[in-house]
Amino acid sequence: MSNKVNKNAVRAGAISAGTLLMLLMSSPAFALTRDDGDDPGPGLSAINTIGLYVVAPIVLFLVITGLTMVLAKNSDNKRTHDTHYPRTAR
Repeated sequence: MSNKVNKNAVRAGAISAGTLLMLLMSSPAFALTRDDGDDPGPGLSAINTIGLYVVAPIVLFLVITGLTMVLAKNSDNKRTHDTHYPRTAR
């Protein structure tokens, strides 16, 4: 074997061994013992989870959008109005 191939094989082996050690150290088996101050609360039901992670962001988005549209409509700033169509002279 040439020296270059040997170096590449050693480097690949070292990276593989390091990756394997990191994966073993972070395995879920170490999560079985509780740490100090670790006191998990009761779990969420499916309805609570959907409400918290799906419905709440959609409602928040709609409220922010509605407030932005209403406040922009009442504004005197010409840049906040619909400028796609030219305005007619008053």
